[in-house]
Amino acid sequence: MNLTEQPEYIHWPETYYVFVEKVGPFMQNAPAAWEEAHKFTPALAEHNRIIGYMSLYKMAASTYRAGFALEAPPSELPKGLNYEKFAGGRYARFVLTGPYVQLGPATGRVMEMVKEQGFAARDGWYIENYVNDPRNTPAEELKTEICVPA
Repeated sequence: MNLTEQPEYIHWPETYYVFVEKVGPFMQNAPAAWEEAHKFTPALAEHNRIIGYMSLYKMAASTYRAGFALEAPPSELPKGLNYEKFAGGRYARFVLTGPYVQLGPATGRVMEMVKEQGFAARDGWYIENYVNDPRNTPAEELKTEICVPA
């Protein structure tokens, strides 16, 4: 697995975020949330400029959000999508290069490294930011930023 071992500390900016939220086991809910979210893409894009794809999740609460970063607050939000202005903040960023099927093991390894490196994550949303487009990027070149609230 091609995963950075040392985090880079970054400031995630405020983000206009629309999403589908699922509560329960991530292994079931993450794919289901993305399947549902992708169905909204055409209707959302009619009135909004999508600038990124990202998930937010809270481990302890088993809450997973699959969604879209927008250029501005949403206009004519399709029924079934939720909106919030995500505050952002300080994060420790790890980068996975490779297929999305590696995200589960990569996230597990990130959590191990956080413990090994001795920093406590603050209460907040974890972020998976999907840097490039899987429709035109080979799986082995996909980049995903796994960001831990720090």
